Amino acid sequence: MPKVGFVSLGCPKNLVDSEVMLGVLTREGYEITTSPAEADVIVINTCAFIDEAKEESIETVLEMAAYKEHGRCRRLVVAGCLVERYRDEIREQLPEVDALVGVNEIKEIARACRSNGDLPVLDHDGSWFLYSDRDPRILATPGHTAYVKIAEGCDHPCTFCVIPRMRGPFRSRRAESVVAEVIDLSRRGVREVNLIAQDSTMYGWDHGDRRGLANLLGRLDKVDGIEWIRVLYLYPTTLYDELLDIVADSSKVCKYIDMPLQSASQTVLQRMKRGGNRRAFLRMLERIRERIPGVVLRSTFIVGFPGESEEDFEETLEFVEEARFDRLGVFTYSDEEEAASHRLDGAIPVELRRERRARLMEAQKRISLEKNRAWVGRTVPVLLEGPSAETDLLWQGRMQGQAPEIDGVVYLNDGITAETRPGDIRRVLISEAYEYDLVGAVVP
Repeated sequence: MPKVGFVSLGCPKNLVDSEVMLGVLTREGYEITTSPAEADVIVINTCAFIDEAKEESIETVLEMAAYKEHGRCRRLVVAGCLVERYRDEIREQLPEVDALVGVNEIKEIARACRSNGDLPVLDHDGSWFLYSDRDPRILATPGHTAYVKIAEGCDHPCTFCVIPRMRGPFRSRRAESVVAEVIDLSRRGVREVNLIAQDSTMYGWDHGDRRGLANLLGRLDKVDGIEWIRVLYLYPTTLYDELLDIVADSSKVCKYIDMPLQSASQTVLQRMKRGGNRRAFLRMLERIRERIPGVVLRSTFIVGFPGESEEDFEETLEFVEEARFDRLGVFTYSDEEEAASHRLDGAIPVELRRERRARLMEAQKRISLEKNRAWVGRTVPVLLEGPSAETDLLWQGRMQGQAPEIDGVVYLNDGITAETRPGDIRRVLISEAYEYDLVGAVVP
């Protein structure tokens, strides 16, 4: 069988799709190679959420297409979100591409790699894809950690987002399937699972279980071998107390709440078609901190949304300074032609969007440094990941409050021995703090 080179772009949810496609290809007998120069077929799983992601996807397609000219590659397959949004444009403008695989055609990846011509456009009425524990999957993450997608799609009407158009309505996996997958991952050596969905808080609602995520976490808490369970992408208006309680009470569920708020201005939130306001958010954060002592809070914000006045932005800036998040991501508004916000008036110049992002991030840097300094002198469990990508002289790891590839890390400057292995959880004494990262030593 031919060798397949695979490039995965975008978020962890996209990475899980890539891992399922890798599993399908491996089951069909394909050999996977990390070198595009050795590949007979190259697959690019693309992202198209915002302009920067689209540009990266197109640049990667063109870069990989060069291997058809100068390498052994004979077939180029483009998969994922870019296909869902721009299938016809790819056909017309990128003749180098031999086959297109949308997010609902993942199981057809082997056929795309070997067949002539394009795959048909599937009928999305009732055919939205949702993987299960029975689908093959090859992990692309380090062996000790994995993402588990518990739901797909979204029902929220956020005006800036095109996810529902690409990935369809919200639909949860059955709890039995998620538990079976996590048990299998544990048997394969995984110690940390990160649960992901477009809105993890709504898990189970489509099956009539309004406390589905809390119930699922209770079951996963009993899986032997799994040490850390982290939930990503909680939605503020669907958060409920039973969920907070199991996060507080479980020894395995990380005391980590990742909840994108996007803005603190009620005017902007209304134009985004999102609920909440500054005062309600502050009450919610207070409630979370009361119910989960020591919780690490992360959020994301969008600046430069159409119609965002200087007063609106200042309200968000003041809110961030008052809320004191441990982690914060800030994005400039990306004007997507298929999003409802594209039709709103009051466009903000790109330079002003960037300026507002810089101001908000500068405020958060001061808060993050203060928050990190509070860890100095404390001994905390750290999941060791291996030698640092920054320097061969140090190892790195993460605390429960540091999600992989999203937050900072703990650099380890002492206590690493020949017996130390990636995936070990060790006690680390924190000695230094920076804006995003910490430094410490493994202690007995």
